[in-house]
This record gives sequence, C-alpha cells and structure tokens, in this order.
Amino acid sequence: MIYTITLNPSIDYIVEIEELTLGGLNRIRNEVKLPGGKGINVSRILRELGTDSLATGFLGGFTGSFIEQSLEKLGIERRFIKVAGDTRINIKLKHGEETEINGPGPNITSEEADGLLALLAEIGQGDLVVLSGSAPPSLGSGFYGRLIEVCQAAGAEFVIDTTGDALKAALPSRPLLVKPNHHELAELFGTELKSMKETARYGRQLLELGAKHVLVSMAGEGALFLTPEGSYHATAPKGSVVNSVGAGDSMIGGFVGALAAGADLLTAFRTGVAAGSATAFAQDLATGAEIRALLEQVQIAPLPIDDEAAQGPRRKEEPSK
Repeated sequence: MIYTITLNPSIDYIVEIEELTLGGLNRIRNEVKLPGGKGINVSRILRELGTDSLATGFLGGFTGSFIEQSLEKLGIERRFIKVAGDTRINIKLKHGEETEINGPGPNITSEEADGLLALLAEIGQGDLVVLSGSAPPSLGSGFYGRLIEVCQAAGAEFVIDTTGDALKAALPSRPLLVKPNHHELAELFGTELKSMKETARYGRQLLELGAKHVLVSMAGEGALFLTPEGSYHATAPKGSVVNSVGAGDSMIGGFVGALAAGADLLTAFRTGVAAGSATAFAQDLATGAEIRALLEQVQIAPLPIDDEAAQGPRRKEEPSK
C-alpha cells in the first residue's frame, strides 16, 4: 500500500482577475476551489494512474470537511486525523504572474499528533510512505523525524518532498527518493547553480548524504534523475504552462505510480516527468489520459559526468546551516 501524508492540507482557492487594484475593488473573472496539499495531490495523480493509495494527515473545520468530501467524490481512500482547528485556505491569485498567499495551518495538539503516529502503526514491509510539504508550526521541526522512525521500524520505504532543515535531517535515514527543484537544491547548499552539470554535481551530494535516488525538476529544462549508478536528463514536453500548482507533486505521483505498477526506474522517471508536465499544461491536476499522451515526448539520455562530478567534490559539501 502507498500512504500519502499531508501534515498541512489546504483548500487551494484559485482566482483569476483581469486587473489588480491595491486598495480598491477587484472582481474575480474565474475561480475554483480544490482539495490541496502535496500528499493529497500525489494521491490524486495515483488515482488517475490506476494505483490505490491511502491519504492521511490532519483535517479540521468546515474547510477540512470540504477536502474530505472532495476526496470521497474522487474515490480516494482516506483516514485523516480530525483536529479542532480549521484546515487552511491557500489563495493562488492569477494576474500575469501567479501570486500565492498561504495560511499557516491549524494548531495541532500532542494528542492529535499521537493519533497520526498510531494510525501509521499498521504500515509494514513492502509499503511506501510519501511525506510531502510543510508541517504546521505547532508540530515543531522534528515531527517528520518521528514519522520516519515509524517507517524504519516497520521496514517501509519512504519518499520525502520537503525543503530546508526537514530535508537535511531526513537524508541519513535513506529515503527512497527526494525531489527538490533546482532552486531548492541551490538554496540547500547555499550556492547558485549555473549549469546542468553543476545541478547534477550538487544533486549527487544528496546521494552521498543518504538519499537512494534524487529527482531534480528544472521547469522548462526538464529534469535530472540521479542514482548511484548514473545520471540521466529528461527533456520537458512542449506546451503552454498555465498552472504551477501541483506539478512537482504530480511528478512524484507519476514516479511512484509507475514503480508500484512494476516499471523500472527510468520508466518511472519518464512517467514522473510526463505527469509533472501534464499538470503544468492543465488548469487542475493532470488526468491519466493527459499524462499518457505526453510519455513519448519525454526523451531520456545519460548525462555525461566528469571525474570530479562522478566522485563528488574533493571535500564533501554540506547543506547550508
């Protein structure tokens, strides 16, 4: 079974306006409300690809009820821990460039947090847990570590899609996959990545620090997939980008869904890139048909690595503090 954990879900309220007048009245041209959160997005993509998952995390209030009902309509199995506070609403304002206004999320009590850990006691060897997104501030910085300990004790693999300190702390625990984008990778090491070669070099440092596989998304430049055996570049399919929400989550959903269906790693990589691109070209998350339509456009080639990049820098570079 694949478990997706979203610690801080949201309603994604996407609004499009013709003109933005600060301090004045603005009228919405188009609007849509979607169940949001990175793990929830992964479950939605898995559903489109015909792979079952169990979505869990924390939900509360009328906003949490909306997400619960939306996932029920989509046929996604779910078991969220009910919390006293309201699940947040994140605003995605489309006027030229997209502007995001994200809420902090509800307060999570220690009893509610323990309820999620107890629910995960059922996972076992052969299961895969996807840990995605930020945690509500009330949970503290170490909660992902507690979830990872549960996975390790059960013999389950885990994928983690987060940034900063939470990602750094997870690497020694040998995640099956980490997926920073190129900006997050640069920030992690406190540097600027000026070429694909540099991106591969720093991505491979995540392997040295414990990740089993690394997927680096690079927007229009495609993506890199880094393994202990080699590095690979995938081209990005051609299309008009209309939606940045959920593209990275779709990439993980495509990758994990293909693996669950018995695909090899490079086929999973191709499916992930197709899923991420299909979502970027759509108003909402991609459908299974939209993902499959792009598969042939994703071309994968080994990335030449010079001796220094293959072996890593002479002095291992640690992520920035």
